[in-house]
Amino acid sequence: MPARWTTCAAIADARCVGIIRANSAAEAATVGKTLVSGGLPIIEVAYTTPGASAAIAALRADCPDAIVGAGTVLDGAAAFAAVSAGAQFLVSPAVVEDVLRAGGRYGLPVLPGAATPTEIHRAVELGADMVKLFPAVSLGVEFMRSVAAAMPQVQFVPTGGVTSGNALDWLDAGAVAVGVGGGLTRGDPAGIRRRAEELAARLRR
Repeated sequence: MPARWTTCAAIADARCVGIIRANSAAEAATVGKTLVSGGLPIIEVAYTTPGASAAIAALRADCPDAIVGAGTVLDGAAAFAAVSAGAQFLVSPAVVEDVLRAGGRYGLPVLPGAATPTEIHRAVELGADMVKLFPAVSLGVEFMRSVAAAMPQVQFVPTGGVTSGNALDWLDAGAVAVGVGGGLTRGDPAGIRRRAEELAARLRR
């Protein structure tokens, strides 16, 4: 298991987390492998996906050079299931102490969701390695720019409404990476790979 800071550095280097919400573990694994083959090596399987733990385990086995995380982790039990499946980072839509505690206990970075300066501050005080600014589309790029200026020590990963088309706007506003799902991960594997390659090229500008 890599050190927490190593995983965070890899996320920042990739500049993107590909978020997978699927109807089955098999579908999630297929999407994940397609994203990796398209040049996006950081992937997150949401725990809204049936069999998410199995998908994480499969992706760890099939994509040894990728970093695979668990998303929508809402409590300690889900965090433990994700850790047991081999997840390398944990993401939550809220600041959940049990999830942050689990990350600290097992040496995994945790990215809690926050939407206000107070929530962001609380997340960091509780040990967050990065903060998922969520829902990004409702908060806006200028909010991102303002909080990044006021809290330059925080590594922000805006998620929720971030697309291939606006990802660079968020990065230019101070984010270290973005979370992109939705339009990126829907459809057939060929389309997913094409969109992943296009986004990866845009991020390497």
